[in-house]
Amino acid sequence: MKLLTILECQENLNKSGKAYYRRAVRGIIIGAQIGEAAMDRRLLMIYSAKNGDYKFPGGGVMAHESFQQALEREILEECGARLARIVEEFGKVIEYDLPMDESYEVFKMDSYYYLCEIEDGLDTPRFDAYEQELGCSPVWVDVDTAIRANTAILESNMLEQPRWTKRDTWVLQLVKRRLLT
Repeated sequence: MKLLTILECQENLNKSGKAYYRRAVRGIIIGAQIGEAAMDRRLLMIYSAKNGDYKFPGGGVMAHESFQQALEREILEECGARLARIVEEFGKVIEYDLPMDESYEVFKMDSYYYLCEIEDGLDTPRFDAYEQELGCSPVWVDVDTAIRANTAILESNMLEQPRWTKRDTWVLQLVKRRLLT
């Protein structure tokens, strides 16, 4: 998959040190189905009422899963939506950050983004405990609204910004330029 960018979330990270590595998949779901004449500028995203930010649906790939299986599971869990098909690979973002586990020197995550179509209708999502604490819900949001909200968080004095906001804001801007102009 094409590398979109490498993000360093902290300065002076020891990227060659002992790394905690994670692979994740993320779905880019546009309001109008791909190829329809009237292009919708809304995306199906996960909104956090606690933080006021938007993130792409998705998450970690389990050891026994293919990327498609993980994407199907994550979109169903977080959005209550069934994946109809993966339209195409959008690209990969590599992130480096401080690890949460002190036995590691760096956290490295590869996020694989896919342009997806879903079946009609959303069921009730099944969020993890941390997502419930964040007040997460699936929402259809205009790309500019999501970018403004996330940018405001990145520019704020919020002590603990969500780890994903910088990454997903960067991808939102790219989605807007490439797919929603």
